[in-house]
Amino acid sequence: MSLSFSLKVLFLIIGLVFLFLAWFFIGKSPKVEKINFGVNFSQSQAENLGLDWREVYLAFLDNLKVRKLRMSVDWDLLEPRRDDFDFSDLDWQVKEAKKRGVKLILVVGMKTLRWPECHLPRWTNSLDSEQKEREVLKEIREIVLRYRDSGAIWAWQVENEAFFPFGQCPRREKGFLKKEVRLVKNLDPNHPVIITDSGEWSFWWRAAKLGDVVGVSMYRKVWIYQLKRPFNYIFPAVFYWKKKEVVEKLFDKKVIVTELQAEPWGKKPVYDLPLKEQLKLFNLDDFQENLVKAQESGFDEFYLWGGEWWYWLKEKEGISSFWEEAKNLIQDSK
Repeated sequence: MSLSFSLKVLFLIIGLVFLFLAWFFIGKSPKVEKINFGVNFSQSQAENLGLDWREVYLAFLDNLKVRKLRMSVDWDLLEPRRDDFDFSDLDWQVKEAKKRGVKLILVVGMKTLRWPECHLPRWTNSLDSEQKEREVLKEIREIVLRYRDSGAIWAWQVENEAFFPFGQCPRREKGFLKKEVRLVKNLDPNHPVIITDSGEWSFWWRAAKLGDVVGVSMYRKVWIYQLKRPFNYIFPAVFYWKKKEVVEKLFDKKVIVTELQAEPWGKKPVYDLPLKEQLKLFNLDDFQENLVKAQESGFDEFYLWGGEWWYWLKEKEGISSFWEEAKNLIQDSK
């Protein structure tokens, strides 16, 4: 094979790859007539902000009138001592949701929502990876068996963005996520399993192979730790829609946005940043621009990320604009 022929083949491959990628940035998403908005909730995040988490939770349900809630089940809160499960907080949350007809996504596993991403109890520090994985499966079993018939569950999410290497997490054996999904499906075949992935840095195919529903993130203003500075993503709305179309046609799986950015992303968690820096990183205009992008993306279901922060702004800093913006949005979407 001659060198010139090899170069031609190489350039052809590069050109085809470029055209394939360019296709995701060209065009316009179809208009969606009805969009549903839910909210993410983390008990740990509310506590880290110095808030009464029950007060925040009830404000979500009764003031925002959220009827779709994606909720983090943090292992360190649920099993602070080995084989000693404390379901009191989670029981209360599920009961209050059920009373109001709220549909829950419970996020289970070792990697759930919020920094440090993996919420492992301290007693797991002495365990090797295989032992930790056995304990995770045991925890998941306890959760699913307890709530599968509650009437409040819409879906289970197994791990959070397991394919995206972010956070302080232990090494996992290849195939462990598949074991977790299989366990949940065997215990509860009546509710779908959601697998999430990075909205920006993945084509979502691995998530679609495992999950009944694919959940993705949608961010615009992020912090690049390697550069030590904020950065604005340039991905247009159509970029998400075209990936969604590919997944839905190839895998016949619904795709929803499980994290729509509605709070700052800085060099530290938001509760460790001064207010001035928070609002410099993400202000109300940014929130509204993200909502416009979301509404142009062709998706019909979003879970807003940042509700605990809006409540903190309103109660501790007297800034209610984010809370009211979200309130109007959620109530108008019903």
